[in-house]
Amino acid sequence: MQRIVIYQVLPRLFGNDSAAHRPNGSRAENGCGRLKDFTRKALDEIHRLGITHVWYTGVIAHANESTPAPTKGRAGSPYAITDYYGVDCDLAATANPDHEFQLLVKRTHEAGMRVVIDFVPNHVARYYRSETAPEGVEDFGARDDRTQAFSPQNNFYYVPGEELHLPVNVEGFSETPARATGNDVFHAWPQQNDWYETVKLNYGVDYVGGRTTHFHPIPDTWNKMLSILLYWAGMGVDGFRCDMAEMVPVDFWEWAIAQVKARHPEIIFIAEVYNPAEYRNYVRRGGFDYLYDKVGLYDTLRAVACGMASTHDITRCWQSVDDIRGQMLNFLENHDEQRVASEFFAGNAERGKAALLVSALQFTNPFMLYFGQELGERGMDEEGFSGRDGRTSIFDYWSVDTVRRWRSKGTFDGKQLTEDERRLQEYYRRVLSLCNENEVLREGTFYDLMYVNPHLSRQYAFVRERKGEVVIVVANFDDAAQEVSINIPEHLFELYSLSPTAKKTQATDLLTGTATAVTFSPTKPLVCHVPPLGGVVLTMKCRRK
Repeated sequence: MQRIVIYQVLPRLFGNDSAAHRPNGSRAENGCGRLKDFTRKALDEIHRLGITHVWYTGVIAHANESTPAPTKGRAGSPYAITDYYGVDCDLAATANPDHEFQLLVKRTHEAGMRVVIDFVPNHVARYYRSETAPEGVEDFGARDDRTQAFSPQNNFYYVPGEELHLPVNVEGFSETPARATGNDVFHAWPQQNDWYETVKLNYGVDYVGGRTTHFHPIPDTWNKMLSILLYWAGMGVDGFRCDMAEMVPVDFWEWAIAQVKARHPEIIFIAEVYNPAEYRNYVRRGGFDYLYDKVGLYDTLRAVACGMASTHDITRCWQSVDDIRGQMLNFLENHDEQRVASEFFAGNAERGKAALLVSALQFTNPFMLYFGQELGERGMDEEGFSGRDGRTSIFDYWSVDTVRRWRSKGTFDGKQLTEDERRLQEYYRRVLSLCNENEVLREGTFYDLMYVNPHLSRQYAFVRERKGEVVIVVANFDDAAQEVSINIPEHLFELYSLSPTAKKTQATDLLTGTATAVTFSPTKPLVCHVPPLGGVVLTMKCRRK
């Protein structure tokens, strides 16, 4: 059994050595990373972080500054797809991007990791033209009846007789009849905050006519999308992160995922879903392996790290998804969220260390790391379309300062990193490596200690156990070091058939290697010293009854 630890990275940014950083700059001005920058050395360094899967974000061809249609930013959104069968040309160093991607897949596999890419099912760019589709595959909309606002066999939704009115001026571009915008705007006047550069795809749901469904016969869009999934699976992709999966009917996922897995049993599907009421539907019926835990654990840990919530809220958080907790994908950053170290989040990367212990070590479900997070990247640049908002831009040609210095022109010699950055990276490496190196943390059961420790509000304590080996994790969200007294309930000893220790026993902190003597008994609290904005991961052997 292997714990999944994902490294999300934008190739466009990862390999870019240019520090030109001209706001709204072109590719020629600001540079652009490429697939070839993921050398075996780079992949080995990523793997050393404890990574098992690499999510290459923005691989599929998408709108950019040369697209004759609206784009967001000079580099364009990776989620405005222009060709589902093509690798984005910005990432290619040769005239054969597909071959370069296949070599990347091969290198990633040889480095001991698997490959995840985006699948964007809900919308395409306003300009979609596949130049690489297999013979006989028609473009989306090729056979649409554009006189109908909705038809089950249309690929798009239309506003018959009306011209599209964009919130931005795009010289030479027009669209008549207007097509519905990607974020469910079914009229011809999308606004600045809408996904105006995209077009909503039609899966047989008549949104204008009362949300009625028309799934028999199978809508044309379903068949087109299944072909795309099978194409990339055939290219060696090991998993799909499915963008805004809940904007596509679960009926499609139930139909499509089963067919992909029938041919590729080991492939994984990750859903970006934000509605907890739909979680179980997309897992149990839709067939997804994992779901984003954004509105649950991410939001809770952010609030705790920023002093806006008690650590007891973490308990309530996992209890709400206890029956599907193995399917929840944990993270502290991704391309949509603000960087932990940004002024919009915690203002200090150290404040993410305690949250990391909880997010990565609490259960056996996957954890995802966003590139640069382990270096304390602040995301406080003003790149262009993406303003100074605490996020790393997905829309602009740019480079990420900490990552550029870590890469050090492909040498990864560490010489350009500060001591604080090296120390933080080593902390992340140690925690994430424990996910698979330590058998208890990889496969053991979980026991929450908070119900017998009501005095804790800035610390969170839990136990992992397997075959008599116990790991006690105490995460400290406080700015100051603490001597923490932790009550261990009788129930824990009964549940795991463990014998309490009458005397102090030696425990080792897996983060530092430091040995300490502690009491592990239901009659006397376990007392441990916990560093500020961090924690301890104490392991000990216990006698079984």
